[in-house]
Amino acid sequence: TDLGMYVVIDWHILSDGNPKTNQKKAKEFFTHFSKKYAGQTNILYEICNEPNGNVTWQKDIKPYASKMISLIRKYDKKAIIIVGTPTWSQDIHLAADSPLPYDNLLYALHFYAATHTDWLRERLTACVQRGLPVFVSEFGLCDASGNGNNDFVQARQWMDLLEQYDIGCINWNLANKAESSSVISPECTKISGWTDGELSEGGRWISAYWKEKAAGYCEQ
Repeated sequence: TDLGMYVVIDWHILSDGNPKTNQKKAKEFFTHFSKKYAGQTNILYEICNEPNGNVTWQKDIKPYASKMISLIRKYDKKAIIIVGTPTWSQDIHLAADSPLPYDNLLYALHFYAATHTDWLRERLTACVQRGLPVFVSEFGLCDASGNGNNDFVQARQWMDLLEQYDIGCINWNLANKAESSSVISPECTKISGWTDGELSEGGRWISAYWKEKAAGYCEQ
């Protein structure tokens, strides 16, 4: 907060697949944090990271989301809440077909540039043009495993599209784990003040991209 940053409080489901699986614990989690941070204006709540497996929007995610949104709004009336979508937060079109009846919501889209290409960009474009508020709460420059080669051509197409529609995004991830999606080199153990030489290939690319954009905004 002192640095002027936003914070996402994320119920990071993955292996459990269906957000209903640990719904009781999620209720306890969001009750605690929405009470604690109700007075903060820089908090976003992500209520289910990547629903996957045999999970549907209508029967699973939507009723779960309604419960969590109502709970959070008891304490934090205007909180921005990010709702995950089926198939690892790729099926945003299902949310566009049947959106939740609340204000201040964003629907999560996740992409990895070397795996998710034109077809998912076309889905995003169609949903945004239908009026769906989308937030990319996770993206990578490599393939969907978090590893493999980076695809900077596809990444640039993604970033241009997000810029076109003014869609916020969060890069995965700020770590030095030995995989392509980490922005810090595995050999680097620093926790701040990284040089370009201490970043991974992907880290150097995304750092340069955002510095370029920041310079453009300053000129405006």
